[in-house]
Amino acid sequence: MKVTLFQSQIQNFYRQLTSSTWRLWLIGIILSIFFILLYGCQGTAQNNERIIHLNLWQSINPPANRDVFDKLVDKFNQTHTDIQVESIFVGQPQLPKILTAVVGNAPPDILSFDPQLTGQFMELGAIRPLEEWLEKFPLKSEISPNLWEELKLDGHLWSIPLSTSNVGIFYRPKLFQAAGITQIPKTWEELREVAKKLTIDRNGDNRPEQYGILLPLGKGEWTVFTWFPFLLSAGGEIVTNNRPNLTNPGAIAALQFWQDLLKDGSATLSSPERGYEEDAFIAGRVAMQITGPWTYIMKSNVDFNVFPIPASVKPATVTGTGNIYLMKTTPAREQAALKFLEYVLSEKFQTEWSIGTGFLPVNLKSAQSQAYQEFLQQKPVLKVFIDQMPVAGSRPIIPGYTRLSDSLGRAIEATLMGESSQKALKTAQERLELIWDDK
Repeated sequence: MKVTLFQSQIQNFYRQLTSSTWRLWLIGIILSIFFILLYGCQGTAQNNERIIHLNLWQSINPPANRDVFDKLVDKFNQTHTDIQVESIFVGQPQLPKILTAVVGNAPPDILSFDPQLTGQFMELGAIRPLEEWLEKFPLKSEISPNLWEELKLDGHLWSIPLSTSNVGIFYRPKLFQAAGITQIPKTWEELREVAKKLTIDRNGDNRPEQYGILLPLGKGEWTVFTWFPFLLSAGGEIVTNNRPNLTNPGAIAALQFWQDLLKDGSATLSSPERGYEEDAFIAGRVAMQITGPWTYIMKSNVDFNVFPIPASVKPATVTGTGNIYLMKTTPAREQAALKFLEYVLSEKFQTEWSIGTGFLPVNLKSAQSQAYQEFLQQKPVLKVFIDQMPVAGSRPIIPGYTRLSDSLGRAIEATLMGESSQKALKTAQERLELIWDDK
């Protein structure tokens, strides 16, 4: 009986559902829902139109440093409802990808890359000058003044500093102690003698199990970068009046010194284009390595310390400044990107970035902050790099730097493979003179 009654109720329901009144009522409900959803979608679209989405290309390594950067980008996005920045890692080879995007009129909004490419980007008309913005920038006085000079070309400021640092020589104190070395080397000759003492052939097969120092093999930028302190210390240069000048006495002396370390048998070469790797140092196969505080060595468990680059004519090192370009896009996108550039230069960003990566802060208040000072107490070797900053030089940012660096890298590589430094640099100079005006 209950089942029959239930079936009767169902039948009545369907009869009502098929009636015209019910159909009109149902259509009304559906249309109401549709218009509500449409209005909501339009509202969302309008809200999305108010949000400017920016692409930021970066090539930050090692991955741990990249993670720090991405987290800081996320913090910016959380505090800016009208701007959202997407951090995109660009792997090797970076430059062809960047140039292809620029030439194809599809550049990123923000680019974090090497300042040495400034001249090339400037000639392509790909980047915006920033000096007018900087003059109005309220935090200008908080940024280390000497950093701006490295980023200027033809009277314009073309980028902002993301971070800065310089190179020193990392060493293994226990290996120094075992070799009876009690004083760190302060001159080239002292470095040469220390490297000899640290080179040990334990089984007499003329293949040392431990070398004094690692030198980078290859013609890439890392080789040029780590050789540059020796060039500057010898009073050398590679550019005079915006033209290559590789055959000056300082350049020849600096390259000859690296070759002398090899001839002594107290230096070993890295794998090709892998001079930044620290495996041999961490394993104790080399006692000294030229690098900076961003290195993984800082986070390893091995014993290590750092001393300044030994001097020839004068103390010197080279800055490892990372920078950020404002790419040419549209006025609205550029204004939004400038807000992110302000954030990068802020005390808060620089403190967290520097503590997380080992780079030196570019913001003076960040360097003086309690958090960073406490970090320095935990990482006292950073003081070596801070103390070296007043004698730190930089690589040029002129147009044609990539060709200049490539030719110089070839000369360094040829010298490390046995050619005389004078001949290698002369060959590189002649090659550059043939192509320089066509750069």
